[in-house]
Parts: sequence; C-alpha cells; structure tokens
Amino acid sequence: MLRVLLFVGTNLAIMLVLSIVVSLFGIDRWAYSHTGMNLQGMLVLCAVFGMGGSFISLAMSKTLAKMSVGAQVIAEPRSADEQWLFNTVRHHAEAAGIGMPEIAVYDAPDMNAFATGMSKDHALVAVSTGLLRSMNRDEVAAVLGHEITHVSNGDMVTLALIQGVLNTFVMFLARVIGGVVDGAMQGNRDGESRGGGIGYFLIVMLLQTVLGIGATIIVMWFSRWREFRADAGGAKLGGRNAMISALQTLSGNQGEAALPKQFQAFGISDGGGISRLFMSHPPIEERIAALRSAA
Repeated sequence: MLRVLLFVGTNLAIMLVLSIVVSLFGIDRWAYSHTGMNLQGMLVLCAVFGMGGSFISLAMSKTLAKMSVGAQVIAEPRSADEQWLFNTVRHHAEAAGIGMPEIAVYDAPDMNAFATGMSKDHALVAVSTGLLRSMNRDEVAAVLGHEITHVSNGDMVTLALIQGVLNTFVMFLARVIGGVVDGAMQGNRDGESRGGGIGYFLIVMLLQTVLGIGATIIVMWFSRWREFRADAGGAKLGGRNAMISALQTLSGNQGEAALPKQFQAFGISDGGGISRLFMSHPPIEERIAALRSAA
C-alpha cells in the first residue's frame, strides 16, 4: 500500500502546485487567448503538465519512500539475516529477469513491504522489521517475490502512465468547464470566460479536486487488479503455500477461515461499500481465494 499512497499523494501535491502555477501565471488563459478556445491546444497543454507531474512523482518515488519510513539500505550484508535477505532478493530478481534492486529495512511494528522505482533495473524493495519478526523465512521469501513481481511487471511505470492520462483529463475538463461556468457567471453571451480572475481560479480548483477524487478511484482499481498478479508472482517465486501463509499471517488470523473486518495486510481496512473504492489492495480473503482457485 505504501508505494501506491506515496505515489498518489506526491502526484496530487505536484498537480496542485502545477495547477496553481498555471492559473496564477495565466498560462491557461494565455492558451485560450492565443488559440481562440482551441480545445486541442488546451489538451496538449494539460497533457504536458499532467504527464509531467506523474513522471516527476515516479522519479521521486524511491527517495521519498526511503525518507518517509527511514529505510536503511543494505549495501553490504552485516549479519546472517541480512545475507539471507540479500540472497533471496537476488535470486528472485534473476528469476524474474530484472536488475538487482536496492534492498532496505525500516523499523516499524506493522508487517509491511513495498517496491518502487522508475524502472525494472533501478528499483527499491523494502521490508519492515515487524514483517521480518512475525513471518518465517518461507513467508518472507513469498512476500519478496510479490514485490519483485510488481517490479518485473512494470506496475509503477504503468501506474504513472495511467495517472498521467487521468491528470491530463482532470486538468483539461476542469479548465474547460471552469471557463464555461465563469463565463456564464460574468454574463458573456457565448458562455466563455474572458477575464479568468479569482472566480475562474476557484472554480477550476474545486472542479479539479472533485475530478481528482474520481481519478483516484480509477488508480486504486488498477492497483487492486495488479495485486492479484503480484500475488501470483509471489506464489511462483516463493511457493503458493508460502504466499497463502504469508497473507494469512498478515491478516492476523492465521489458519482460520473467517477473517475479521480490520485487515492488517499493508494497512488495508476492508470497510466495504464506498470505502472499497479507495482501497489500494483487495481484501486478503479474496487474494487467498484467487491463489487457491489458480491452483
């Protein structure tokens, strides 16, 4: 979950800053005045900023992830446990056909792990001390296989592309609708905004927030879908039974069929209803069922 939340949160912050810059410096109004409300021109402008914001977030992902959790990169293993961790990640990376990622451990009581990075050959895999203490080596190996699969599948790059496209249309629709609404409020007969003052700015920011929420729902749906593929990869690299066991351990209810409402896996809460739309991971019971049915 952490890698998705960091990426989405960073992207939203960057897009907010870019949108304020675009509005305050009149870049969007300049585009209107020089293109005669040319929608193609505005779409190109929004694509530049939308895709740019997404890939800036991706480029910053490794650094922000390490800073946010205080992760310590293992440059040279200093103990038998670190050597095992290093060897396991290297084995999985070779099996998946990717370059050796950076390996980091961060101090946290919760069981968590994440992978991020701008390319398959320059990734970061990090695990919490809580996960290392709570799982046996077979389960940890399966979780590492899950994270390596995210890298080999190019999930972060694909997520950045999807987010970039969504950013583009969020910015575009907010400005087009905002221009029309602002124009109507100013009493222009054609409904087009002429001044683009504070009213236009506030309308665009409001619309961009609302549309951004819708975009986040799409991103989270994509994330949930990719988790099933990563689980399958973890089962392939670390063993199906070990992957299922790791998920059961993450649920805090090892070996029982009925799972509680609150899931500890990657900090996800299965609230159902609307809250499900904003979950980056499917409920653990669904992930386990998918692994069992695949067998």
